[in-house]
Amino acid sequence: MPFLTQLADVARRTGGPVTEVAGWKTRGHGPQPEVQGIVCHHTAGPAGGGDYPSLAVVRDGRPGLDGPLSHFGLGRSGRIYVIAAGRCWHNAPSTSPRHDNSSSIGIEAENNGVQPWPTAQIEAYIRLCAELCREFGLPASRVKAHREVNTAKPDPHSLDMNDFRASVAAIIKGDPDPSWTENIVKNLPLIRLGDDNFDVKTVRGCLFARGHVPPAAYAGVQDGLEGWLKSTRCDTALVELVRGFQRAEGLDEDGFVGPKTWPSLLRV
Repeated sequence: MPFLTQLADVARRTGGPVTEVAGWKTRGHGPQPEVQGIVCHHTAGPAGGGDYPSLAVVRDGRPGLDGPLSHFGLGRSGRIYVIAAGRCWHNAPSTSPRHDNSSSIGIEAENNGVQPWPTAQIEAYIRLCAELCREFGLPASRVKAHREVNTAKPDPHSLDMNDFRASVAAIIKGDPDPSWTENIVKNLPLIRLGDDNFDVKTVRGCLFARGHVPPAAYAGVQDGLEGWLKSTRCDTALVELVRGFQRAEGLDEDGFVGPKTWPSLLRV
């Protein structure tokens, strides 16, 4: 099999934003011998610092391991970064002959290993895996977490891979409503000043993923960005960030996260 120069086209079929990293079509440790599986990773990169701060490491490698380390990067916003078309050092030793470096495609999603997953990022993760399965004629069962095919690895953290694969399978099958976000958004509550619940954390994560949380918002918070993202309290500062997001999206600037604001936050 030659270098996989169709990967950017496959990524665009997800309908989400795509960045082609310069030189990707000839980047790799030689051509990709075959594609028999897909391996899902998290970067274990920095907690903050933009959409995909791990790009340089995934592209160029780290001490003791030359890049590229994965074919795709996946930003917090759901943006797909096409990094390499050839073989990548993303899973060795592998417990599966269909998921080693010579037989599988790797996806490195930005996450420090404990952060909540932004909904847009998971949505893009599922859709990218589905389109790769379609492109290479793979069943959803060939999509594996790194931890499932390498006993020394923990990633991607906290994702239920059975649910993940079920969502991938639904898209491959062509079900009219494969998106789990479209189902859950109908039952999300109204978030307003003074609320204290885990749905507030979802609002915080989405605002951050959309680029609407400046460093000043968490500069004085204990544990910085991580502490800010974990807060379940809807305070006046969060309401102002919501208003800024609503203004940018052309929505009523009421500071409430309800039926008109949730879909924009979740990109449903």
